[in-house]
Amino acid sequence: MPEQPTDLELRILKVLWQDAPMRVREIRQKLADGGHDIAHTSVITVLNIMVDKGFLTRTRVKNAFTFEPCVNKDEVSSQFVGDLVNRIFDGSASAVMANLLQTSDVSPDDLQEMRRLLNRLSREQKDKE
Repeated sequence: MPEQPTDLELRILKVLWQDAPMRVREIRQKLADGGHDIAHTSVITVLNIMVDKGFLTRTRVKNAFTFEPCVNKDEVSSQFVGDLVNRIFDGSASAVMANLLQTSDVSPDDLQEMRRLLNRLSREQKDKE
């Protein structure tokens, strides 16, 4: 994936990750239901741009097009997180974690899950040595 999606493109991807393929009118309605009422023609324009960028595929079904994502959520989130770590935190994962823990309301369940993940990663590193 050569570039990151814009905010609107990301909103559209989130809609399509939940329920694809979808027609323009359905995508527009889901966006409006989420508080982002956008003109029909604007949605069409953005969808076509997303097809050109390789984020979506477009398929003709009778007299309308349906759209579905060609990128998955993990790909997109990994790119965003990687960019954040590199651009803001100079590649330091520990700085990201410290900032997250200091600025977010992290639940006890989230902390427990983070501990499990850190322990697993630590064991995997030791096994490699």
